[in-house]
Amino acid sequence: MGCAGSTPAKGDENAKKLQKPKPWKHTQQITHAQLKQMRDEFWDTAPHYGGQKEIWDALRAAAEADLDLAQAIIDSAGIIIPNADMTLCYDERGAKYELPKYVLSEPTNLIRDG
Repeated sequence: MGCAGSTPAKGDENAKKLQKPKPWKHTQQITHAQLKQMRDEFWDTAPHYGGQKEIWDALRAAAEADLDLAQAIIDSAGIIIPNADMTLCYDERGAKYELPKYVLSEPTNLIRDG
């Protein structure tokens, strides 16, 4: 039995907070322009692999936002995130959405412009 000041149960999966993905390294050094192209190609083709376009749009918006806004987008779209880094997501109908790390964060070996 809880009271007004109780905290959510530790096993509450829907309360999972988003986190930045762990640092990762691309197989080869890439520039920011190449990373942007990879991201654009992924988001352009992702809806063709299944799921709802609205969910893909919400995932893209969340991936491109800061963590607080991303959390609000995920929560309002009803997206279930078993992995706090958003690499694996499900919609309310159970459709699976897998996001590569390169759409969620920059690699550690990104070539900085200039």
